[in-house]
Amino acid sequence: MPNHTSLYANTGFISLLIPAVRTADANSTGLDLQDCDDAVLLFDVGNSADTLSGSVYIELEVEESDDNTNWTDVANADLTNYVTGTNPGTVAVIDAPAEDSNVFAVGYKGSKRYIRGVFNVTGTHSTGTPVGVLGLRGRNRQAPVNAYT
Repeated sequence: MPNHTSLYANTGFISLLIPAVRTADANSTGLDLQDCDDAVLLFDVGNSADTLSGSVYIELEVEESDDNTNWTDVANADLTNYVTGTNPGTVAVIDAPAEDSNVFAVGYKGSKRYIRGVFNVTGTHSTGTPVGVLGLRGRNRQAPVNAYT
């Protein structure tokens, strides 16, 4: 019989960007990856009240840092999935109504200590879109795992 508590017991999670309606660029706080071997960012995107198009869109990106202060785009090769966007490290380009109201997950395979989620907004977003970011840490080398959250 599978151990149904293993995922819960071995995964730390934290809200990195509190869900809110946003009309401009937003960066989450950094997820500290010290003493863990696996990380996932979950971008939670609600229904956009603006008309999304090729000139009004949102890009979801991942940045990395050694010190939680100086950030750079993550190389595409260091993500489990990516798309072509304005910058490397783009997880999704949301430019049509059928693409919002979704959760986008991306795993990090890089070597930096911190990662964060970035919402890049292009065009006029007068009403906004509810967005948020959760960070998950797995295969932790220190216990208890949930002491981080």
